Amino acid sequence: MISFLLSLAVLIGGYFVYGAFVDKVFGVDPSRKTPALTRADGIDYVELPWYKIFLIQLLNIAGLGPIFGAIMGALFGPAAFLWIVLGTIFAGGVHDYFSGMLSIRHDGKSVAEIVGFYLGDKIRMVMRVFSVVLLVLVGTVFMYGPAGLLANLGMGGIFAQKSFWLVLILAYYFLATIIPVDKVIGRLYPLFGAVLLIMAIGIGGALIFGAMPIPEISLSNMHPKGLSMWPMLFITIACGAISGFHSTQSPIMSRCLPNEKYGRRVFYGAMVGEGIIALIWAAAAMTFFDGGIAGLQATLAEGGTGLVVNRVSIGLLGTIGGILAILGVIACPITSGDTAFRSARLTIADSINLDQAPIKSRLLLAIPLLGVGFILTFIDFSIIWRYFAWSNQTLATIVLWAAAAYLAVNRRFHWLATAPATFMTAVVTTYILQAPEGLRLPTTISYPVGLIAAAALLTLFLLKLPKKEALAPVQ
Repeated sequence: MISFLLSLAVLIGGYFVYGAFVDKVFGVDPSRKTPALTRADGIDYVELPWYKIFLIQLLNIAGLGPIFGAIMGALFGPAAFLWIVLGTIFAGGVHDYFSGMLSIRHDGKSVAEIVGFYLGDKIRMVMRVFSVVLLVLVGTVFMYGPAGLLANLGMGGIFAQKSFWLVLILAYYFLATIIPVDKVIGRLYPLFGAVLLIMAIGIGGALIFGAMPIPEISLSNMHPKGLSMWPMLFITIACGAISGFHSTQSPIMSRCLPNEKYGRRVFYGAMVGEGIIALIWAAAAMTFFDGGIAGLQATLAEGGTGLVVNRVSIGLLGTIGGILAILGVIACPITSGDTAFRSARLTIADSINLDQAPIKSRLLLAIPLLGVGFILTFIDFSIIWRYFAWSNQTLATIVLWAAAAYLAVNRRFHWLATAPATFMTAVVTTYILQAPEGLRLPTTISYPVGLIAAAALLTLFLLKLPKKEALAPVQ
């Protein structure tokens, strides 16, 4: 219990201490007009209050990740607490902050355009394809997951059919992708974001005041199947520590932020909020079941992460509270899925300079994107999730290198982003070398090659630090 409480305290303290340091290094300018003011179009560039943007950002980035990922990460034991805390403060928070603030400095551009500006046109082209593919995978995952949860609520009839919910969710995604951001997202999502926080607080409160036997932090690998902690833990727990998906969502909100001074509250703050949610669910997953992690593994084998959420929610909060928590878990990925497709639309529009004010322009992009997403729901979910996991962390790595380049260009403390970028380079390289969907190489090869790749990229970056003359950086 002490480790859990200490982890919560460090996460909150990290926002006020390290978050403020990140803000200072970036160089916030409250007098500078944001894209919400200079490019207002009533569709995507719409000024909103910062507290609404915070709740929308939290909801957008959360999805299934900090809940399902944390539950799967809990199988490794309380070492997961360390990754959630340190990853959130030093990697995820930095990643989310820079992806949002650099978008503001570049007229609300999508992440691919920002990365291309600092890392070159070749990387821009790769990122355009990479980010759209990732977003469609995310949208697909967030159709499939909640559809399954809704079908298992015990309502019977057509409501017990996953295909019914898939079609219904797809129809909603279509509307949410093309209508102005303030009509549904701006009005309803702050409420859903608040519900997500309240439900997490409810679970956390039940753990604390119920004196649940939360294990203390240990570096021991407790995974029942003996999966290697390096790098599997760092891929499994993504959204609760660092996630490239977040960088695709931040530009949506950067187009709505009225002042740069709110950047830390929205981007770094939402990441800390997600880290807290992940920490709570990881602790609940380790603690709730008889036999601890062995009991968790048995429940996962019986009915997957959805069953874990169901039993933990009802067991800790009672029937009514549990149902509300489950509904919150359902709403969370749905509201991330629609913004995934919206972000994919904006990414493609930015890359081909297609004005999104006319409805026909939005339909031209939204219809094929949603069509591809629906087709992907017929593929084995576990395959989609595995490729999503690696591509997600790879995208985060690239964005961190772009942030490091921005800091180097502007003669600021680039190690703020360079250090986590180097670490994540080792993670994603090692993973793809040994993963089932990768090269399936033994750890005797994947471990040293992953570390060598990270060291080589760091050396190359330091030898060729971006020069101010090479770009026309936005100050």
